[in-house]
Amino acid sequence: MNKIKWVSNELPKTENSNLNVMSPENVAKAASFHKSFPEYSQTPLAKLDNMAEFLGLKNVFVKDESYRFGLNAFKVLGGSFAIACYIAEKLGKDISELDYDTITSEELLKEFGQTTFFTATDGNHGRGLAWAANRLSQKSVVFMPKGSSEIRLKNIQKENATATIEEVNYDECVRIAIAESAKTPNSVVIQDTAWEGYEKIPSWIMQGYGTMAMEANNQLHDANCDAPTHIFIQAGVGSLAGAVQGYFANAYTKNPPIVVIVEPNKADCLYRSANAKDGNIRTVTDDMQTIMAGLACGEPNTISWDILKNNSSFFVSCPDYISAKGMRILSSPIDKDPRVISGESGAVTTGILFEIMKNDDLKDLKNALKLDENSKVLLFSTEGNTDPDVYRNIVWDGAYPSI
Repeated sequence: MNKIKWVSNELPKTENSNLNVMSPENVAKAASFHKSFPEYSQTPLAKLDNMAEFLGLKNVFVKDESYRFGLNAFKVLGGSFAIACYIAEKLGKDISELDYDTITSEELLKEFGQTTFFTATDGNHGRGLAWAANRLSQKSVVFMPKGSSEIRLKNIQKENATATIEEVNYDECVRIAIAESAKTPNSVVIQDTAWEGYEKIPSWIMQGYGTMAMEANNQLHDANCDAPTHIFIQAGVGSLAGAVQGYFANAYTKNPPIVVIVEPNKADCLYRSANAKDGNIRTVTDDMQTIMAGLACGEPNTISWDILKNNSSFFVSCPDYISAKGMRILSSPIDKDPRVISGESGAVTTGILFEIMKNDDLKDLKNALKLDENSKVLLFSTEGNTDPDVYRNIVWDGAYPSI
């Protein structure tokens, strides 16, 4: 399982109707909601000029989500917006009517009451959901899969959430959340994966992620980059990947960037689905033990899959050492490039970009991607050192060395 695998997108296309989930209008509503939070600030876009020169590229940009709302990861964008949309729908309002001050007001809370929000998580989504529920005076219950970090569990519990680590994988935790919610009055599941009959809430979560994509696009323009030529984006269930792909496909209809979907090879359901070439979803069912805990998901989001198979260019499956290499690269920048503290799920795209540009064994992929001195590459570091012990073990002690 230490081999890098890749496939170009030869999937049959559909009507691409789900692309509208990430329309500029929908993303703008999410961004407006997030900007109303007192904790809001735009996260940095690191411009790695010296790294770009070293790799033989024109630009390398890394969106650094370790600064998001003080939670060290981007996931809160999805959970917070989904909770707000749920409250708005129950009150017969449009989300544009509910900024932070309104949704936390005594008047609205009296009208809405209290709901328990159930979810499954590998860490960041659950913490973001619990944080948002806590800020909005709601309840949350979080289930985590076998092998989850105790530090991530405690961070969720600090947000007044009921949280436990179960002896099953992520996808089974999703099923536990569904079953427990069904037995609990005034409750709902807020999950970033979609299946038939459960699509509205995952769409809201994806739109919440769109805030990050919109910020990055605006920051690219501020850095005199008219448009990215390439985007590498990591995937678990695919909600983030579909959100980023969807946003940029809508933003650049005439010159869409080449988008590469990157997964851990212990949980590469999207790669397997793409490699089958028939358009149908493939799943991964084992424990999916990878250091990229936030990407350890075996059942794709159906909405995202439709967006990805219609718009993405390549799918790549990576061993854990690629993520570890990315973490070390970002932690030790060249010359005056800014440092990015990136966690296991955040750094895999940096690691694979480095390998593609420097490893002759991947020359075919480099050529297929048309990566050269004119390429302007955008990456997303979706989390910081959310487990500091693991981060130090990899960056300081050299765990998961390159092969």
